[in-house]
Amino acid sequence: MEGVMPARILVVDDDAISLRVVQRILAKYYQVETATSGSECLEIVRRVSLDLILLDIQMTGMDGFETLRLIREDEKSAELPVIFLTATDDAEVEARGLEAGAEDFIRKPFVPKIMLHRIRHVLEIYRLRYHLESEVSRQIEATVEKQKKLESFVEQTMLTLAHTIDAKDRYTSGHSARVALYSREISKRAGRSEEEQRVIYFMGLLHDIGKIGVPDEILNKPGKLTNEEYAAIKKHPAVGYKILNNMESIHELSVGARWHHERYDGKGYPDGLSGKDIPDAARIIGVADAYDAMSSSRSYRNYLPQDVIRGELVKGRGTQFDPGYVDIMLAMMDEDKDYRMHEGSEMDAMPHSV
Repeated sequence: MEGVMPARILVVDDDAISLRVVQRILAKYYQVETATSGSECLEIVRRVSLDLILLDIQMTGMDGFETLRLIREDEKSAELPVIFLTATDDAEVEARGLEAGAEDFIRKPFVPKIMLHRIRHVLEIYRLRYHLESEVSRQIEATVEKQKKLESFVEQTMLTLAHTIDAKDRYTSGHSARVALYSREISKRAGRSEEEQRVIYFMGLLHDIGKIGVPDEILNKPGKLTNEEYAAIKKHPAVGYKILNNMESIHELSVGARWHHERYDGKGYPDGLSGKDIPDAARIIGVADAYDAMSSSRSYRNYLPQDVIRGELVKGRGTQFDPGYVDIMLAMMDEDKDYRMHEGSEMDAMPHSV
């Protein structure tokens, strides 16, 4: 876009051939800086404003892991996204890299299309995170005396963002808004305060924000996902958590994003939490999310009948879902005599008072 500077990327690799290959792939799209060692990388990070680092793991002297540790220790570069370059497919190496704070991996030999695709997604997440935080903070400061107007603005902003996220997946139109409403009603019936209801409503709106990092072709694939594609989708809670947790003004909303796919029996993801160790709000959103998934149409089926959904919720009571919140959801279904709580219904037709 005219007037917008291309992202500045630092490529760090002690292999001259690899360095030239990456430069050639990126030169058309980005500003490229290069370094041939960890120490040179750190020196450039200190003096140059960067948007992304591509960091080779296996370098002589200071390796990629040590270099990344030092990058994260510096306040200026602590949040700078880093993608590891690696010639190995060792799962332990990948796990160690993710724990150290790498955003992704690009494997050697390089495939230009894959490299550019992964870089674009990491930059998109990075820019979204900081743009949204800056915008929310600016609006809060500008309207601090008009609290009601601010709350309305924040809700509309989050609704817009939720609609944007849902639009990535042609099968989930309106999903986030419905999950937010169901979650708020469950919270209300569970005796939570108005403030707690408000917070969980916003959590519901943004619970799938991590899908911004999932390629569209995977989200919209009509057939069965491969194991690799499913693994990519399973990353969205952690991505969502990272986006929201880094926004000081709304970081509390990250709870719903990270843990809404945990299971009561500990067999969920990303952390395998169980029972009451799963945050209360995430247990509520998990029930609301599952209900909406079953009461919404997909490419291969229409929304499910109420009795089928009831059977699935009862079956998952105490295994997949918190029993208490399942019972509240079942009570809401009992009041919905005409089955108006489903995709395509008017949202104010729900049997609740929110």
